[in-house]
Amino acid sequence: MKEQTNSIINRRTFLSLASSAVAAYSLQPLSLLAKPIAPEDLTGLTIQEAAELVRSQQVSPVALTRACLARIEKYNPILNAFITVTAKQALAQAHTAEKEISQGKWHGPLHGIPIALKDNIDTAGIRTSAASAVFADRVPTEDAEVVRRLKAAGAVFLGKLNMHEFAWGDSSVISYWGPVHNPWDVDFETGGSSGGSAAAVAADLCFGALGTDTGASIRLPAAHCGVVGLKPTFGLVSNRGTIPASDSFDHVGPLCKTVADAALMLQAIAGHDPAWSRSKNIPIPNYGLASTVSTKQFRIGIPRPFFYDGLDSEVERVINEALKVVSSLSASMKDVNFPADTLYEYGALGAEGMAFYRPYLAKARVLAQPAYRKAFAENITHANAEDYVLTRKQLFKKRREIGRFFDDIDLLVTPTLQRPPRTIKEQIERANSEKPYPPELHNTMPFNVFGNPAISVPCGFTKSGLPIGLQIAGAPMAEDKVLALGLAFEQSTQWHLKKLKLKS
Repeated sequence: MKEQTNSIINRRTFLSLASSAVAAYSLQPLSLLAKPIAPEDLTGLTIQEAAELVRSQQVSPVALTRACLARIEKYNPILNAFITVTAKQALAQAHTAEKEISQGKWHGPLHGIPIALKDNIDTAGIRTSAASAVFADRVPTEDAEVVRRLKAAGAVFLGKLNMHEFAWGDSSVISYWGPVHNPWDVDFETGGSSGGSAAAVAADLCFGALGTDTGASIRLPAAHCGVVGLKPTFGLVSNRGTIPASDSFDHVGPLCKTVADAALMLQAIAGHDPAWSRSKNIPIPNYGLASTVSTKQFRIGIPRPFFYDGLDSEVERVINEALKVVSSLSASMKDVNFPADTLYEYGALGAEGMAFYRPYLAKARVLAQPAYRKAFAENITHANAEDYVLTRKQLFKKRREIGRFFDDIDLLVTPTLQRPPRTIKEQIERANSEKPYPPELHNTMPFNVFGNPAISVPCGFTKSGLPIGLQIAGAPMAEDKVLALGLAFEQSTQWHLKKLKLKS
């Protein structure tokens, strides 16, 4: 067995040196490193750390990319996080970034940083399969809007990440390409549907990743894999060019090692997309300035009814300790009642995804994983236009009104999930069972309904060493407050510093 190793300078020294480097596009210069970082240790850096080394030309984008590709080659056969690895293109992009930076043409903190994309986000000339045999040969001709923005920011793309088929599930074990394995214990699930994104970040296969979140799919795998996952406000980040599950609920967002990294990635992908009708045309703030916001003024709401019901005992233990930290960081904390609507009240909006899949129905009935063959047939025939129109009208009315709830509080804090990860074997048995799935998105789906921002940050571990997440949610467009409390919690705890051990 070989263990993942990271030099001491990899995290603690960097955090003290680069504490001012959080602000997007305003990173402060570092002095020369006390000692060189070994190639095998480069992948353990955060985006924030790596960005400053790249900008100051102490580390090359090519070296970062080669280090990631070597780690992918070593560990992806175990984790199955990547479906497609674009090594040749990534190295070409890294060489281009290196040349631009050497010429003084630095594009920002993502310039030359290797990241990866969930396999339902379109990439021109690169297969985008949504983890299904139905799309095993699907090669888009255009990039998704978020990919276009990341390219403009100078990011290096390592490839496409495994996921739950069609993003219609919570475990990432149902995939044409096989299950994604949790880096903390490979017998366990990663959560879904962005399981490959979370696993790749947790295992240092990439510096950051994009996922999509329809009911839980960024925050659930982030919690299960011990990383940060941010679902932005609906419409802040364009969905154009992603394979949809439901247009009214889908959100694109980052999965990263730290909250500061999530802010950097959000900065690059947020903004108005005139070609997407639901895009918000508003000024985009500097999300990095969340580090300068004092959380001591924040009024925290704890929505115990619904969100704290039926918690696993280990989750409850960890969350209670996390709430003590949150209390110390804020002005006040009180119990509140949040109108926690669930997905099942908005089932008619599933017709949005079905509209995309209608041309592929015959193929899906043969090639989709068994768990979805029947679902395709049922959902596509049960779509009712009248129900859809009325449900969508109700949904957007609720979204207009939810801001009033935050008149008396600034943020909500909940467990991200009610339970720790299950084994892959158990999740496969669930998928093949006739029994209904348990409500895995119980604590996360309400914020997709209302479209407000929510982040999952690591807050502890089970006794067996599996991660647990804390969810912070705010009013629509209150990403600055969500990030500020997430960052303050992260800096007041050690959970994001805990390193996993991988078998090779």
